[in-house]
Amino acid sequence: MNLQKTQEILEGSTKVLVFKNKVSNKGPASKDKNPFYNPSMEQNRDISIVINQWFLKNSKKHVHFLDGLAASGIRGIRFGNELDGDFEVTINDSNQQAFDLIVENISKQKNENITYCNKDFNVLLSENSYDYIDIDPFGSPVYFIDSALRSIQNYGIIACTATDTAALCGTYPNVCFRRYGAVPFYSVVMKEIGIRILLGFLSRQAGIYDKGIYPIISYCTDHYFRVYVQIIKGKGYANSSVKNNMIIKSEELIGIDKPRKDIGPLWMGKIQNKNILNELMEILFKKQLNTKNEIWKLLYLLEEEADAPEFFYTSDSLSSDLKISPPSMEFIINRLKNKGYNVFRTHFNSTGFKTSAPLNIIKEVFKE
Repeated sequence: MNLQKTQEILEGSTKVLVFKNKVSNKGPASKDKNPFYNPSMEQNRDISIVINQWFLKNSKKHVHFLDGLAASGIRGIRFGNELDGDFEVTINDSNQQAFDLIVENISKQKNENITYCNKDFNVLLSENSYDYIDIDPFGSPVYFIDSALRSIQNYGIIACTATDTAALCGTYPNVCFRRYGAVPFYSVVMKEIGIRILLGFLSRQAGIYDKGIYPIISYCTDHYFRVYVQIIKGKGYANSSVKNNMIIKSEELIGIDKPRKDIGPLWMGKIQNKNILNELMEILFKKQLNTKNEIWKLLYLLEEEADAPEFFYTSDSLSSDLKISPPSMEFIINRLKNKGYNVFRTHFNSTGFKTSAPLNIIKEVFKE
């Protein structure tokens, strides 16, 4: 490996060498033969630090973390450096250049709780069991989910990133159906549908092994979806989980008239755990992270919409339908609350809101 092509970066409190193929902090990375470092995924990694600190705090046993598609190894190395508790970390990548970089980076660390290997991710999962498995691929995670579900320990966590958002959001419906066995819907609410397709797929795959999923948090950004689900063994848990899979009709979605089609199956259970979100915010307060402010804003929104109804309106789309200028979000929220309805902001769209109010009441508010 030519170390002259690498540079040292600091993320969190961890320094590593990376092939910095991407310099922008926004958008997805481009696939490259070198193990890539994507600075726009720093928030993704920061959130995984917070969630795994929560996991360690609530675990009564030694925890084994796996970063299975590690590239530079930065996520797993940060786990080793920035988490407190009784744990070990395995960092893996099948790419030889990535593995060489991982070995070099680990050699510069002072902790002894990190091990590394150079194996196919699915093979590694078939050989060992883990308490936390991070699936962060370039593209779809579906190729690793079955192996991860067989490998995960009871009450363990699978963290899953999907960057194939165009498929999950309905731009490529055939690809979505082929990969996830579900029909997406390109619309205002396509991101929430995409998240629910991903969770539905996870729950159905888990059910094969008599396991249930319990979402901890689920969120989307400009170019990826990310879900953290706890896996619990037992036929009862599996049955309860699978029952959350439903096919819905597009005309049932608020504010959607055409085209009419069946959507899903989708996960129609909760996608956030409000109690855990409160604990995550307490942990975040004590952590030094570069994206701390952005994570605060995200967690507050996730907490607000944790108990909200499925799907949402947007002020832009409703105003367009009514042929009026969109009122401010503050006006919409205050007026609906004054009329006795629940209303929640959503992280899926900056002009989106979820509410218990019927559509005719919402239209009245917009016309006031």
